[in-house]
Amino acid sequence: MAHKLYIKTFGCQMNEYDSAKMADVLAAAEGMETTTDPAEADVIVFNTCSVREKAQEKVFHDLGRVKQLKRERPGLVIGVGGCVASQEGAAIVARAPYVDVVFGPQTLHRLPALIAARRRTGKPQVDISFPEIEKFDRLPPARVAGVSAFVSIMEGCGKYCSFCVVPYTRGEEVSRPFEDVLTEVAELALAGVKEVTLLGQNVNAYRGDTGGERNDGSRDSADFALLLEYVAEIPGIERVRYTTSHPKEFTQRLIDAYVRIPNLAGHVHLPLQSGSDRVLAAMKRGYTALEYKSIIRRLRAARPDISISSDFIVGFPGETERDFEATMKLIAEIGFDDSYSFLYSPRPGTPAAELADDTPQKVKQERLARLQALIERQASAISNAMVGSTQRVLVEGAAKKNPGELCGRCSSNRMVNFAGPAELVGCLVDITITAALSHSLRGECRVPPSGGECRVPRSGGECRVPPSGGECRVPPSGGNVRVPQSAGEIRVAEAGGKVRTLR
Repeated sequence: MAHKLYIKTFGCQMNEYDSAKMADVLAAAEGMETTTDPAEADVIVFNTCSVREKAQEKVFHDLGRVKQLKRERPGLVIGVGGCVASQEGAAIVARAPYVDVVFGPQTLHRLPALIAARRRTGKPQVDISFPEIEKFDRLPPARVAGVSAFVSIMEGCGKYCSFCVVPYTRGEEVSRPFEDVLTEVAELALAGVKEVTLLGQNVNAYRGDTGGERNDGSRDSADFALLLEYVAEIPGIERVRYTTSHPKEFTQRLIDAYVRIPNLAGHVHLPLQSGSDRVLAAMKRGYTALEYKSIIRRLRAARPDISISSDFIVGFPGETERDFEATMKLIAEIGFDDSYSFLYSPRPGTPAAELADDTPQKVKQERLARLQALIERQASAISNAMVGSTQRVLVEGAAKKNPGELCGRCSSNRMVNFAGPAELVGCLVDITITAALSHSLRGECRVPPSGGECRVPRSGGECRVPPSGGECRVPPSGGNVRVPQSAGEIRVAEAGGKVRTLR
């Protein structure tokens, strides 16, 4: 009987990716299967986040809840990974002696060896080193579950914002080699993935080694814009997303990619943090409010319907009412689709933790409520404006609240629910938006009157789109078939990435 693994993930999409890789590593090394019930697990792992205080304290709360399981089953292995592990190290074992393994984001590939050493020696194992890109060299191939997948393209951050622990918990910026990223994406595409999200703390700082040399003898590298172009050209990849980016390195080349790459999703998450230049300087963000506005203006010139989301910290030390009003003014001018906004919490070891803070907590909470209400109104207005439009939706599966319906995301990252057959899962379909709800859209599936576009699984088959509209039949197996709007050629992407052109 296979051993069971339970993983609880805190924090960002990078942690979600890392948790999936932990499961892959332990499945490959020990045949472990994941479970959603910690009571039946042989190994329990908490993949932690230290960006905010609440997430960090919640880890120790959850550790206390599994302490009884350890008493009942001494052979149970409890591990703590992620950024809290990297920051606290052996102090976690001192605070919770029943923890067996502590490992950082860069050493998750060593998890099987750490567990084996714990069982062999009976002593807790701690490895929070930064072996740079070694992690990616030691990971097994990804196991595909669905039509979308995350692909990490780099680790760490070198911006050293005054409030942020990431450079200390994940290390400096290290980019994966260019070819390694393309190989992983191509393998995912062959396994049926249609959409990839490229991940990094600051993806637009990507500088991947291409394996070549410049005239001066230095290593040649690809920037993020070039990586996007190559990823978007991989057969089978219908949509490309990325997160998170930094305004300081949002280059014109990256903005121009929204013109050159049609399957680059029309959504950007670009953390602003504050609209006050004084606060931005104290945060050491490296840009001004005007420079941020310039990026948004040029993005909308390149892709007029682009969706913008952001991060905001309210109550940074020294933030005045005037500073906060500057943030509200900038939000009103830009018009954000969504945001992640939080009250500032000092993180140990960061420069901002030493700054004086004399703003009452009640004032901070009132400001946060005002900011969130403004962005909620903006998001609602944008959603309402989409009613009546046709959106291209990648169908992900059954809707959460109504399993009889389907759901998927449109290019702007909004979730769309609609009625349709299960055979559409994995397909890109055109949906006419009929209603805007608080956190999603509703729509109706439409078949274009003269041809259309159909995505079919990869192992052979036929797709028939009647030339004058009608029903689109998606067989249970097949290639990637594109039917032009007004006849012409049909391009079939076969397994292995080869493309046949039929006329």
